[in-house]
Amino acid sequence: MANRSIDPEESGAGRGQEGPPAQLAELVARFDPDVIDIPGGSARIRLGVEGLPEWDAVITDHGVDLSPAGGERFDAELVADEETWKQIAADIGFGMSAFSDSALRVRRNLHLGIGFLAATSGIVDPGRMEFAAVDTPAGRISTLTAGQGDPVVCLHGLGGTKASFLTTIEALSAEHRVIAVDLPGFGDSDKPLDAPYDAPWFAETVIGLLDELGIDQAHLVGNSMGGRVAIEAGLLYPERVRSMVLLAPALAWLRDRRWRWLLRGPLPKLGLIQPAPRVITEPLVRGLVPGGSEGWTAAGIDEFLRSFLTPRGRVAFYESARNIYMDEPHGEQGLWTRMESLTPPALFVWGRKDTLVPIGFRKHVERVLPQASQLELDCGHVPQMEEPRTTHEAMASFYASLG
Repeated sequence: MANRSIDPEESGAGRGQEGPPAQLAELVARFDPDVIDIPGGSARIRLGVEGLPEWDAVITDHGVDLSPAGGERFDAELVADEETWKQIAADIGFGMSAFSDSALRVRRNLHLGIGFLAATSGIVDPGRMEFAAVDTPAGRISTLTAGQGDPVVCLHGLGGTKASFLTTIEALSAEHRVIAVDLPGFGDSDKPLDAPYDAPWFAETVIGLLDELGIDQAHLVGNSMGGRVAIEAGLLYPERVRSMVLLAPALAWLRDRRWRWLLRGPLPKLGLIQPAPRVITEPLVRGLVPGGSEGWTAAGIDEFLRSFLTPRGRVAFYESARNIYMDEPHGEQGLWTRMESLTPPALFVWGRKDTLVPIGFRKHVERVLPQASQLELDCGHVPQMEEPRTTHEAMASFYASLG
């Protein structure tokens, strides 16, 4: 893919708005197509400098072009004030910090928005942030990778994407090769209709990804459903799992599941024909989630909606949710029975305010895995985003203790 270089003299610096702001022109001029993965081959990314007209970075097979914003159709949006853009143009690391601190707003599609920042960073060193699509037996898996060292593979929760681990990449990539994954059915990965979307299948998919990446053994980090997948990988493929950090992991219910009989049928396939217009679905979802229109939470809902508003994405979501609910707790194949044989070192991180995986699960984990490390935080269901500093300091100490 060729790149169109923009002479700063063409920019709007010092000449009103005849051209784009110099900061945006500088970013686009150093665009590197090898760093970003563009599903579908083209994308329109809207760039806003507060108080100035908006511009669109249009990416195609022929390169990237910066043009005045046109129409309402665009794939991702990045907005910041003039000083923030100036610092982003000078340092991609500041761009990630600005996003974390809400000085830079990235909406609609974090894969493309953050990918644009990575592709315009000018960084060529090994370990730079890169987006890629990896062919595996389960289909194409979308990944975000940064750093060098022992590999750390991050697995998101139900309805989430690899973007939920942007804070983890920022915190750990100085010492590790951090790989955040869109599990099949979510984000920008393939969404097969005939997949079981249960923990063993997801675990097999993760191992298949490691094979394709040439990784013999990795640390696994899983949030919610991703934690359940990490546990399953540790049970089925212990030789491939160096350790596990389990962030509010989804675990088999220990109390009676009254709706179990209803979920035995093919209900998830109804997602193929379910009407889900954005004009109805989006306000409903944002209203159900506190802070659904602000900051990280708003961006996370954007990521959820990107998949859920597609028929295949709904099938994957419903099938995955059903499997979490139907997970057997006891018996020879029950999760709590099998967990007693879990051998990779594990750190469990719990949120005291978590309403999805209550803190009460901790005592049950301590009973079956007394050797595991435990950490409680004053947060909800996504510790790596809600308490990033404490979470990642604990992870770094855990890894150091492994030798």
